[in-house]
Amino acid sequence: MKIRPKRKPIGLPSEELSPLNFAVAKQASSTLEMVQEAIAHNQTLLAYQPIMRSDLPSQVAFYEGLIRVLDPTGRVIPAGEFMAKIEDTETGREIDVLALRHGLKALKDNPRLRLSINMSARSIGYRPWMNCLNRFLNESQYLGERLILEITESSAMMVPELVIDFMQRLQPKGICFAMDNFGAGNMAIRHFKDFDFDILKLSGQFIRGLSKDADNLAITRVLCAIAKEFDMLTVAESVETYEDAHLAVQIGIDCLQGYYFAAPTTRPDWLFSPEERKQAQA
Repeated sequence: MKIRPKRKPIGLPSEELSPLNFAVAKQASSTLEMVQEAIAHNQTLLAYQPIMRSDLPSQVAFYEGLIRVLDPTGRVIPAGEFMAKIEDTETGREIDVLALRHGLKALKDNPRLRLSINMSARSIGYRPWMNCLNRFLNESQYLGERLILEITESSAMMVPELVIDFMQRLQPKGICFAMDNFGAGNMAIRHFKDFDFDILKLSGQFIRGLSKDADNLAITRVLCAIAKEFDMLTVAESVETYEDAHLAVQIGIDCLQGYYFAAPTTRPDWLFSPEERKQAQA
């Protein structure tokens, strides 16, 4: 007698898609749809976080513009909650374009502002992103001198030759480049010396609790020494306590960024009216 194989019940996850993977895939799909809705309804904006000078802790060296989207309830959603799920998609490229556009507009409207904007190496060959950058640079001759583009170490290492060529083309226009989250990825030294980044942002995983972790302190000293050898400005990310800030300054790190100084805000000082500024100072 011929035995027929059992059919899988319709609608249930297959063996390849476990209940956990099914839930993760569903959440990723939901996140993607939420971001796409925000883009379609122009519900994106930047939050600004200051990067402070270590030699003059009360003075801002520059700001980082961090992309945010609004969900259907109007809640501000940080990039950390959605970028990992959309980074490899067309929507990820659209978010990069919007972050760049918001940042360039802020630079154009505020001549004293110096701003860093995050981007993925995937956006280098994305025509809308390059068109946006070129349009603003053509409209404002010296705008590039106040723009910093941040690329994570892991993103840069996906296509190192492409990133190197991209940087060499844009640095003559005054644009600076920062390697974000340095130390968290798999940087090959042979590529590192060819990149010629202007700024090295040390990964927060080594800076958080720096004053209480001898291993992190040793790693941070080494990363800082590498940056100095290549004449790069250093930024410590995720500085959250006075002790960590004080130790980072002692090591010789040039700039500090983190909640110890200020959280990212969608309402930076330059957006306040004169009356609001007066009330804030009272």
